[in-house]
Amino acid sequence: MNRKDRTHRLSCLARMAWAGFVLATMSQVALAAVDHIEVIDRKPYQDGKVFPGVGTYEVIHGRAWFKLDPGNKANARIVDLRYAPRDSEGRVEFSTEFVLLRPTKAVDSTLLYDVNNRGGRVSGILNLAIDPTKTPPFVDTGFLQRNGFTVLASAWQWDIKPEGPDDHPLVFTPPIATDHGRVITGKVANEFTVDKPSDTASFTGIDGRAYPVAVKDDPLAVLTVRARPGDPRVPVQRSLWGFVPATDSHASTQLRMQDGFKPGLIYELTYIARDPYIVGTGIAGIRDLLSWFRAHPFAGAPAPKRVLLFGASQTGRLIEQMLYDGFALDEQQKLVFDGALNLVGGSGRGSFNHRFAFPTRAASLVLDRDYPTDLFPFTTGEEHDSISQQTGSLLARARDANGKSPKLFFVNKSTEFWGRSASLLQTLPDGSADVTTDPNTRLYLLTGMQHLLTPDPTRGSTVNCSDPIDDIPSLRALLTDLDRWVRNEGTPPASDYPTLAGGMLVSATRYRQLFPKGIGLTPPDKPFVPDRMDFGPRFASQGIVDRLPPARDQPYTVLVPAPDKDGTDSTGLRPVEVQVPLGTYTGWNQRSAASGLGWALDRFEGSFQPFARTEAERKSAGDPRPSLEVRYASRAAFIEKTRSAANKAVAAHELLAEDVDDVVAMQAAFYDRIMTHSPGDLSCKYLWPDFPQ
Repeated sequence: MNRKDRTHRLSCLARMAWAGFVLATMSQVALAAVDHIEVIDRKPYQDGKVFPGVGTYEVIHGRAWFKLDPGNKANARIVDLRYAPRDSEGRVEFSTEFVLLRPTKAVDSTLLYDVNNRGGRVSGILNLAIDPTKTPPFVDTGFLQRNGFTVLASAWQWDIKPEGPDDHPLVFTPPIATDHGRVITGKVANEFTVDKPSDTASFTGIDGRAYPVAVKDDPLAVLTVRARPGDPRVPVQRSLWGFVPATDSHASTQLRMQDGFKPGLIYELTYIARDPYIVGTGIAGIRDLLSWFRAHPFAGAPAPKRVLLFGASQTGRLIEQMLYDGFALDEQQKLVFDGALNLVGGSGRGSFNHRFAFPTRAASLVLDRDYPTDLFPFTTGEEHDSISQQTGSLLARARDANGKSPKLFFVNKSTEFWGRSASLLQTLPDGSADVTTDPNTRLYLLTGMQHLLTPDPTRGSTVNCSDPIDDIPSLRALLTDLDRWVRNEGTPPASDYPTLAGGMLVSATRYRQLFPKGIGLTPPDKPFVPDRMDFGPRFASQGIVDRLPPARDQPYTVLVPAPDKDGTDSTGLRPVEVQVPLGTYTGWNQRSAASGLGWALDRFEGSFQPFARTEAERKSAGDPRPSLEVRYASRAAFIEKTRSAANKAVAAHELLAEDVDDVVAMQAAFYDRIMTHSPGDLSCKYLWPDFPQ
């Protein structure tokens, strides 16, 4: 998405008034770990657009300065904090940039902290609606503003590289650990693939940066290659490759190889790095910024009565890390947020708080399986691992003195059961029984949806057309439910997640047996299954990786939702598109043979296969699924059923009334496109006909 600031500057008079406030704010006595707040800029939002019932919004760009007490028990789990530089008071000082989007007049506003993904500023993902005539194909509905939310985002991640000259991500610069002034070194590993043959390749994660090598050009660095994660690593002769010098002040992130890099192979670079960042201070910065904002009036607005977190994918996993490491509580042991919506985080945490951590890295079926992503415990209820003999809960450190913990929504889609081991949120690690979740937790499966909507009229690097269901209407309803819950204005829908007790969690083998045959989709052999891993004797207690690659023990047991007769998952929060279906929606999509990784599932994509239009077409194709002709007597009947399902979803708090007309219109248009789409046309253009190829 475009991260440019699209608003205009305030008048000189307003700036002069603001300057007086800034001086007053900076002179306040520091509370907790926030030392002071600096305001860099303040602008009207969307040229002063008025949102009915709320008024205008403004964007405040600032910087918060922190001073952490290494002796405070709230900071005990920040890896390497004891090796951080100290000020004259023995505190660890750092700062973070933030962006605050808020109503200009005082209203009863919930503060929504948007845990930004890989440096993005206030994303506003919950505001979006699809408009195929736009580039990018989304419009801003103003949902958050119309409902009076204050939205805050801040820098917390260090390993981010701007995508272009006009890109200005929120990048965090943590303190560097030293051993009483001596440089700290350690082994790091970087797995990567390439999409096409190339003489050079980036060895970092998505938009990633790298730790500097301890010895320039490191002659002892090792580059290996293998076809699959479990294959032996084959070293590449050192004389055939080398580091490409960086063009900025950062460490090199690219390699050059004499014979070139090739698709379909997994490359891994290992070397001795220096100057590890104290990465956990990024999470502490989130914690303490929220603690400060919820306790302080700011620029004429009262402190918010409620604070929610929203994180998706990487940042959903960060929320799980915050809970596990106790960052839900500040230095005074008070909760800093009342609730969180964790979207598509799967079962994982991540490289967010250990020595030489890379936040961009996360384990998948192909890459990064040796990074600490899927670690016990997984559930909000207490669970026991019969293999490792560990007992634990994600919430063991996330409760205040009264035993209160945040209200939590864990929301996954069908894709996360195949690509992010999402069943581990519900079951014991061996898959033998369900785990009773904490009463303040809800688990939801958004049935038939993929990790992220990717409006693309082509197959890209996958075998099947991608899943076209838009998740944003469901997410808006869930955020509203969570906000009502923390306001004590009602309880949200009960958890709706596949369970063993309900017979809706099955093995991949059983899934293949149940999946309908002859519909043009071939189910995969297995999902991503993480292993129990041993990173060495100091990892659990000190966050230091001594074994790289880690030693591996038995894999966890990963299960998937059972399919219905159409092949779509048979449980979960079933959106209107699944309740009144036009085809089969799955959480998996194989990579194409042309990608070189045809043995693997795509990390993010699901699949869609339409129903036959008529019974004659269905019989000719040998498709066991009833045709559209049988399911819906006419176009009008389809629309009537769709609207009825949408209205029922509103009554169940699974859809907002304001989204009903759009959902019905989108489905009616999709029905029309399918009815004019020839079964002989194997392209995916009918899914997104107005989008460029």
